[in-house]
Amino acid sequence: MTASRVCAFSELEQDTALRVVVDGVPIAVVRDGNDEVHAIGDVCTHGDISLSEGFVEGDTLECWAHGSAFSLRTGKPLNLPAYEPVPVYAVQIDGDDVLIDPNVKKEI
Repeated sequence: MTASRVCAFSELEQDTALRVVVDGVPIAVVRDGNDEVHAIGDVCTHGDISLSEGFVEGDTLECWAHGSAFSLRTGKPLNLPAYEPVPVYAVQIDGDDVLIDPNVKKEI
């Protein structure tokens, strides 16, 4: 498997998540306030809720339904009710293209 283009960097708003699906895998792509791009699993581990509909603050993405915040760097939940991490994917930037391979998890 190779990385797939999921969007343009210029399409990503700062501190906002974008939901993409790559090879059937839902992923939340986030451009943080430092223009760093993160990709984490888009499904909250506490409930079947899309994290990309949540709130970005610093290097966290908070589930809008239950309030669990997940680290964009590690995927680990930072508070209850979630206690299981979401996967974190490696991101490549090629010019203006954001590329993700859902089979390549980021080393934490």
